[in-house]
Amino acid sequence: MNLKLTKPFVVLDLETTGTNPAKDKIVQIAIMKIFPDGKKITYERIVNPEIPIPEKAAKIHGITDEMVADKPTFKEIAHEVVEFISGCDIAGYNSTKFDLPMLAEELIRSGVDFDFSKPKMIDVQVIFYKKEPRTLSAAYKFYCGKDLDNAHNAMADVEATYEVLLGQLEKYDDLQGDVQFLSDFTTRGRSADMAGFIGYDENGDEIFNFGKYKGKKVEEVLKKDTGYFGWLQNADFPEYTKKVFARIKMKLNENFKLK
Repeated sequence: MNLKLTKPFVVLDLETTGTNPAKDKIVQIAIMKIFPDGKKITYERIVNPEIPIPEKAAKIHGITDEMVADKPTFKEIAHEVVEFISGCDIAGYNSTKFDLPMLAEELIRSGVDFDFSKPKMIDVQVIFYKKEPRTLSAAYKFYCGKDLDNAHNAMADVEATYEVLLGQLEKYDDLQGDVQFLSDFTTRGRSADMAGFIGYDENGDEIFNFGKYKGKKVEEVLKKDTGYFGWLQNADFPEYTKKVFARIKMKLNENFKLK
């Protein structure tokens, strides 16, 4: 079964200094854009994170401080990244938990706006874990019958992820080669922010997914506990999460003015 596209579709992968979106930075970004007619173009950059790359991270992806010394910062390439992915649906491997929250943080730090609520998201890892729980290398071997050389090179992982997705569509009759179906199938649970701190209730209202107000509506909490918003903005949350809280607070203020 082929992937049915009605608009461009990107597969992306990031290599980073670590796993904390609030503190860590991108050191490599690779994106493949697939058009409905099957044409493919790619975008790949090594990035200077402006912080030391931990030895533990360098051992995984092979990118060192020396390799990034003369490379552009993410802020310098942020606009071209957004231009490349704008108007596209997005896929990746563990992307909803890692790559997209990390990318959202880097864009905010760069002062570049991108609405992550618009594209449909497909996480190939979720399909794999629901069907055959393993790693990307094992997935590549299982679905494509090949060994994944150069694992943890971002472009190699992008190409492998795309091939695995096509292999999954070929193997499982109950999967549909439709972006909306695959996005729904791989959704781990809807969240208003990229990191999962803000969820939705059955009515579609934002709720806290953590802390003393877990399960409570964000709007109601911010109305009653006026100091909580300040704490949220000063706490160690990802910037994209803070941005969503600020949007909810702004909507509350606007509604108050209308009354």
